[in-house]
Amino acid sequence: MTVAPTAVRSSTTLDPSLRLKDILQTLPKSVFQKDSRKAWLAVLANIICVSLGYLSIAYSPWYLLPFAWIFTGTALTGSFVIGHDCGHRSFSNNNRVNDFVGHLMFLPLFFPFHGWRIQHDFHHKHTNKLSVDNAWVPFTTDEFLAESPTVKFIYTYVRGRFWWLGSIGHWITKHFNWNDFQGKQREQVRFSALFAIVGMAVILPTLIATTGIVGFFKFWVLPWMVYHFWMSTFTIVHHTLPEIPFIPADTWHEASAQLTGTVHCNYPKWVEALCFDINVHIPHHISTGIPWYNLRNAHAAIQEHWGDYTIERDFSWALMKEITDTCHIYDDHYRHVRDI
Repeated sequence: MTVAPTAVRSSTTLDPSLRLKDILQTLPKSVFQKDSRKAWLAVLANIICVSLGYLSIAYSPWYLLPFAWIFTGTALTGSFVIGHDCGHRSFSNNNRVNDFVGHLMFLPLFFPFHGWRIQHDFHHKHTNKLSVDNAWVPFTTDEFLAESPTVKFIYTYVRGRFWWLGSIGHWITKHFNWNDFQGKQREQVRFSALFAIVGMAVILPTLIATTGIVGFFKFWVLPWMVYHFWMSTFTIVHHTLPEIPFIPADTWHEASAQLTGTVHCNYPKWVEALCFDINVHIPHHISTGIPWYNLRNAHAAIQEHWGDYTIERDFSWALMKEITDTCHIYDDHYRHVRDI
C-alpha cells in the first residue's frame, strides 16, 4: 500500500465560533423569497424542452441522434432539478404542491420522490461528515481494506473513470426500500417507490410494444444515461475535489462544511440553462430554502462576504481527471490517500 496524502483545506480556516446563521445574515432577504411565476414558468419551459428533445429523437437522422440524446437527457436533468426544489420545499409554500410537482417531475426518470427527498435532506444536515454523510462519502483505509473484492472493485471504478454510473447505483440501492424508514416517512417512501415502479411498469412496456426494443433504447435508455451522466458528474464535483475534506463527527463544523465543503462549478451556458443553475451550489448548502432562480444573487453575496473561503472551478476533462485520479480513501489522520 502506498500512502501519499494530498493537501486538504482544514475546517479551521473559518473562525470556529462562526455559526451558519452568521453567514445567512450576510445574504439579502430577497434570495429567500419564492416567486410562483418563475417556478411555474420553469416547469413550462422544462416540459417544452423535454418534448422538443423527444421530437428531435423521433425525427432526427441517425447522425444527429447523439445530439438529440444529449439535449433530451440534459433537459430531463432539469426536470430533476425542479423536483429537487420541490423536495427542499423551495418550489411552493404549499407542501401538497411540492409533493405533486416533485412526483411528476421525477416520473420520467422513475425516481422515488420521498425516498430521495428524505435521504437528501440528511446529506444537507451532515455535509462532508466522515462516515455519516450519504453522498459520495469516502471509505477510511480500514473500511476499504475490510470490504470484499467485489465492493473494492466497484468502489474503485465508480469513483474512477466510470464515475458517470455512480448515480445509477445510488438510485437502485437507496430510494426504493421503505423498510429503512419508520412511521410517516415509511408510508411516504413506500408511496413514492410504488408510484415510480407502477410508472415504470406501465410506460416501459408500452414504449416497447409501440416502438420495439430499438425504440426502448432510443427513447428511454440513452436519454436516461445522459441524465445519469450529469447527475453523477454534478454530485461528484460538488463534494469530492481533493482539497475538500471530509471531517470526523467530533470535529465537524457546520458553517465550515456548508461554506467550504462544496464547489461552485461553471458549466457550458446551455447546460446551466437547461439544468436551472443547480451547480451554483454553495448558496444551496448555506440554505436549501433558496429557490433555484435566486441562487446566482445569493452566490454574489457570498462571494462579496466570504469569497476567500469558497472554491470555484470550470468544468473540463482535466477537472474530472483530477477528481477521478484521487483514490477517495482517507487514512487514519483523515487525509486523502492517493493510492492503495
